[in-house]
This record gives sequence, C-alpha cells and structure tokens, in this order.
Amino acid sequence: MYYSYEDVFGYFRDGYEISGDVVALVDPYVVQTLQSIIGKRLVVETIRGSVNGTLRSVKPDHIVLEEKEIPTFVRVQQIVWFKPEK
Repeated sequence: MYYSYEDVFGYFRDGYEISGDVVALVDPYVVQTLQSIIGKRLVVETIRGSVNGTLRSVKPDHIVLEEKEIPTFVRVQQIVWFKPEK
C-alpha cells in the first residue's frame, strides 16, 4: 500500500501546518509598465542587488531578463526600481 507524505506526516512543512489559500501580490502598474518595454535592455534593482539584461518576458509574479543567452528570473515583489539602459 502507498502512503503519501501527507498521510504519514500530515499537512506540515518545516513544523508549520499548511492551511489557507496561497496569496501572491500583484502590482498591476509595474507589470503594465514592464510589459510596455519588453525587448529593451534594463537595469533592475532588487532587494539583493542589481541585475542587467534584456527583458524577455513579464508575468504577474516575475520577469525574465536575459544576458548572454542566460535567463534570470526576478520576482516582481523583489523589484525596488528599474530603468532602461542607454
């Protein structure tokens, strides 16, 4: 007989019970502005430092920057500011 993780350990992860809905905050103005500059080179300042690259994709929760054919995924919630490179 197969028992799932939840059957054996319950709905706990790292000592915390999992309950409720997953909530992702979306900043529609930031997402809309980023969507208008897809394909441009950007400097994105995050809470961990800055990232440069060409903006390839914008989703409600993350963006994809590409530098030397290597994608970098940045959560929108982590963005402090961004600006197009000259």
